[in-house]
Amino acid sequence: MKITRIETFTVSGGWKNFLFVHVHTDTGLVGLGEGTLNGFIKTTEAAVRELEHLMIGQDPRNVAALAKRLLDSVSLDGGHIHRTAIATIEVACWDILGQHLGVPIWQLLGGKVRETILAYANGWYRTERTPAHFTAAADKVVARGFHALKVDPFGTAQGFINDDALQLAYDILASIRAKYPKLHILIDVHGRFTEADALRAAEKLAPIGIYWWEEPTTREREAPVNAVAHRCPIRVATGEMYDTVGQFYTLAEGGGVNIWQPEPMSLGGIMPTLAVAHLAEAHGSWIAPHQSGGPVATAVCLQLAACVPNFLIQENFDMFNDAWTHDLVTWAPTLNPANGHFSLPSTPGLGLKLNLDVARAHPYDPKAYLNVFAEGWEKRLGTTPAAKKSRRKK
Repeated sequence: MKITRIETFTVSGGWKNFLFVHVHTDTGLVGLGEGTLNGFIKTTEAAVRELEHLMIGQDPRNVAALAKRLLDSVSLDGGHIHRTAIATIEVACWDILGQHLGVPIWQLLGGKVRETILAYANGWYRTERTPAHFTAAADKVVARGFHALKVDPFGTAQGFINDDALQLAYDILASIRAKYPKLHILIDVHGRFTEADALRAAEKLAPIGIYWWEEPTTREREAPVNAVAHRCPIRVATGEMYDTVGQFYTLAEGGGVNIWQPEPMSLGGIMPTLAVAHLAEAHGSWIAPHQSGGPVATAVCLQLAACVPNFLIQENFDMFNDAWTHDLVTWAPTLNPANGHFSLPSTPGLGLKLNLDVARAHPYDPKAYLNVFAEGWEKRLGTTPAAKKSRRKK
């Protein structure tokens, strides 16, 4: 079996763009991958094209060899974008291999250790930043069957947060907690704060009952998050921005962080994420993969959830994106309202196909990206007049 051509699809999801990739073979099998990286969709697409000559004629079933070829053949490491481009191909090759053998990807990785996985909602709070509005939005999350949700209540704070903004964040979270005493509330700090204010804010919010404190400080180095974790009254989670397995090794050396958030697209795909999972297991830690891309990336994470023993919980934006995005693919997990768990893929390969008509009907939008330091970012309106008008109608 040989790879014959690569096909890319850039799709606007309203508030951000997605990149999907088809890897075609001479047998007719087609593998599906995703390389969504906020603000760098066209750049990542170009990276895929620049690596294309290294793929044509190769056997996609030799996933490890091909991924190594794509990484090593470029002598100067292309970093985050390079690995995201590799991930799109690596995942598509796993999809081809699973289809070829007639089994899901998780079967190729050792088989299932669970039947379902706890999920948490993100991207649900597209409203005014007040306690009443956020609590009303949380009502819809709980009504859908989620038992956990993630929120960044800090507006545009950066470095330090003033007393009034911190009190507003407290009031928003306290309002949600008062209505839902058993709901898991996860906080995404988006790398906003200095060590001092990351701890100051955590100490203020901890009495509310927070499940985790994500990316509390700078993304430049691993050391500051370890420093915060050793003193933080809330368990700390981090790792979504790491693009090498070695960064997780450094994180492990620092201690204090027991929830690791590898992003399969950023790391180069499924195999590097498994390496992180094994490292976490040896460290006595758990993984909770970051996933703010599209539905194909969700399926990748759920394949891992099926076979990784120390897999904690899975992030999901898909259910809160524009309604038409639910038709982008042929499969999505179902949510069990009794326990807030997602179902796992069960058909060969990745377990889903891309609906090309839907993808082509929503072309790339150069203004669709997220900036968490822009006023009103929480609403995720998109930046074009059409996107804003569509959102307001909801």
